[in-house]
Amino acid sequence: MKFLDQAKIYVKAGDGGGGAVSFRREKFIEFGGPDGGDGGKGGSVVAECVDHLNTLIDYRYQQHFKARVGMHGMGRNRTGANSPDVVLKVPVGTQIYEEDGETMIADFTEVGQRALICKGGNGGFGNAYFKTSTNQAPRRANPGLPGEEKTIWLRLKLIADAGLVGLPNAGKSTFLATVTAAKPKIADYPFTTLYPGLGVVRVDGREFVLADIPGLIEGAHEGHGLGDRFLGHVERCRVLLHLVDGTCEHAGKAYKIIRNELAAYGGDLATKPEIVALSKTDSLSPELLKEQVARLKRAAKKTPIILSSISGAGVQEALRELFEVIGAAKAADAIIEKPVLEKNNTWQP
Repeated sequence: MKFLDQAKIYVKAGDGGGGAVSFRREKFIEFGGPDGGDGGKGGSVVAECVDHLNTLIDYRYQQHFKARVGMHGMGRNRTGANSPDVVLKVPVGTQIYEEDGETMIADFTEVGQRALICKGGNGGFGNAYFKTSTNQAPRRANPGLPGEEKTIWLRLKLIADAGLVGLPNAGKSTFLATVTAAKPKIADYPFTTLYPGLGVVRVDGREFVLADIPGLIEGAHEGHGLGDRFLGHVERCRVLLHLVDGTCEHAGKAYKIIRNELAAYGGDLATKPEIVALSKTDSLSPELLKEQVARLKRAAKKTPIILSSISGAGVQEALRELFEVIGAAKAADAIIEKPVLEKNNTWQP
């Protein structure tokens, strides 16, 4: 199954059914009067967050979604049936925007959340509705109201606790494969990773979700390389693990390239907690390792973790630091969302 994190679709709610113009014509009823029923309501378009989905690939093959029109009213005061809603099933982490790409309609962060995208039109009144003491034989009925229609953008931002960032071939996919059961593509050329990947990390009996995104290069915010579109998948992360290739020419310069791209992208990525690690250290001589660590320490203004996914050196240390930051962030969120204890000792939401 291919990964798709952005889709543009057209949605239209159903029009309401028209009211009926009808009169009673039973035998032996001399003054029957109007009996036209109302029209039914048109179907709405609703988005629902469901489990077991991690891509928007379904919306590549179908871009138009239209709800059915409500049934028209009929004689004998029969009201038209309401049409069923059209449900757009999306994975957790999906955001829905208006056609301008900036006005957000909904942001799904939990399974079961629903949002009304387009409201169906109400049905029109039949002529029985207009009967009065002075107008006992109305010969008019209302048509149904039109349903809403619009073009929307679906954007998926994966929900993970920690995210991996770095230049191409910095060892991100190798690290993900080492600490999780994920099987990303690993090769000795740049841009091996073309789509984001997720893996569940288990450390000291605890778990968190780790996201790997394609590598960034200088000028990614201007569209160079694969661009910075995939950075949206780490916007929701609580901490970033910045891997710097120890075999590169200058570890400090490599670190600053990624930091500049994070700042240019925005989305508060530049202010997120960051853990810096020098990767592929098993390929360095002691002298070069010392020099690269010093360069990275000057650039990052913190002591980096010396890490090698192949030998396992520094891997557990990096995972424990990640979990400490994630645990502290979750505890802070729990305090903010904690209900207020009233004087009568009852919890109020």
